[in-house]
Amino acid sequence: MKKLFVGLVLTAGLIHKSEAQGDKDLKVFLNEEKTHWVKGTGLAQIWVRYTDFNPGSTIYGTPKNDGFDVGLRRVRYQMFGQITDQIFVYTQFGINSFGSLSGRKPGLFLHDVTAEYAVIPDKLTIGAGLHGWNGTTRYSSSSVGSILGMDLPYIMESTNDVTDQFVRRLGVYAKGQLGGLGYRFSASNPFPIQTALSAVPTLPDGVAGVAYYSTTAPSMDYQSYLMWQFRDKESNQFPYMTGSYLGKKNVFNIGGGFSYQDNAMDYRETAQGPVLQQASKQLGLDVFYDAPINKDKGTAITAYAAFIDYDFGPNYLRNGGAINSANGVNSQGTFNGAGNKFPLIGTGQVYYAQAGYLMRDDLLGKSGTLQPYAQLIVSDYERIQDPITVFDLGVNWLQAGHRSKLSLDYQSRPILVEGSTGKLVKNTSASRKGMMVLQYQFAF
Repeated sequence: MKKLFVGLVLTAGLIHKSEAQGDKDLKVFLNEEKTHWVKGTGLAQIWVRYTDFNPGSTIYGTPKNDGFDVGLRRVRYQMFGQITDQIFVYTQFGINSFGSLSGRKPGLFLHDVTAEYAVIPDKLTIGAGLHGWNGTTRYSSSSVGSILGMDLPYIMESTNDVTDQFVRRLGVYAKGQLGGLGYRFSASNPFPIQTALSAVPTLPDGVAGVAYYSTTAPSMDYQSYLMWQFRDKESNQFPYMTGSYLGKKNVFNIGGGFSYQDNAMDYRETAQGPVLQQASKQLGLDVFYDAPINKDKGTAITAYAAFIDYDFGPNYLRNGGAINSANGVNSQGTFNGAGNKFPLIGTGQVYYAQAGYLMRDDLLGKSGTLQPYAQLIVSDYERIQDPITVFDLGVNWLQAGHRSKLSLDYQSRPILVEGSTGKLVKNTSASRKGMMVLQYQFAF
């Protein structure tokens, strides 16, 4: 399979270079009019990282206060094409989060396999397959190759690998643009939590007032996202939304969306009471602005803000952390758990913002330019006594746009423990921990 893919990509590249007179796309045309085609792309993100571990972290029982590691955050390959005038197909496969504690020799797995039909070109397209046409907010479906920060806003990937396959599900969708309105709707089958690679916690006996994902057969999941485009229109050929256009477009959008899955959560009102179920409900509003400041110099600004209301049942809260490089905790452990985890998704409200400034084109001469950025998450969750914050400060060194990008990012996260009232509170001895990541991204 790998040899076939590599051969096809290389052949496509040679054919297209000769036909397109220097165009670097790895594309092969299927008809003389060049309206039908197939294209291949690839991407990799390599992390070099230092992490100040959460209290009590261990690696196979060995206590560790901190750690240095190298990991592969993402490796992706895409093949897609316009097969007929109305049929577009899209496939993506690869790996995510391969680190020193991962199982060796990871297998490539499917991210997307979809086929869609343009009923009314641009205005209405319907499709089906393993897809990422998600709702709630813009970055519930992120374009990982063009994100502003070192990593995507995974605060918006609320069911990542719990009831989906890295934000993808098997289902049907509709999309289109009606004037300035861009829209997407999907109806999908969530994956049962029993098939998740990492065990999903379920409701323990005798626990009341805290919701967990249900072990019953999952109900359909319905999602949508709508946005009004005041300036340049964005492409909706793919589900994944661009993070930064690097001054190539002038975009100002206001959007909103939802996600709904009935009977997704289990909880009890009393310790010996019956198990009750409720829906997983999500609502989001956001605004995105990306525009050049001085076209002659190449300067540009990218800004985004979102508000999300999550309802996963009473006091639901889940930790998360990318490529975790610790796998256990001892008696000194906190609610965060091992390594770099922190309370990520829960019932309550989330406020998210990011901003970046693209400096002039020739800032570093032939070596490219810089794009400093900042990101902030403010989470006000039921289970936590006071709102918590996670922030990132970083800079992208854009050597060839997003095709060759080196990013340096510092992230600060809160450390939480059980308080006297039953709510989580900040750990007094170590209220925050940090993580420094150097990432190199290449794409073609």
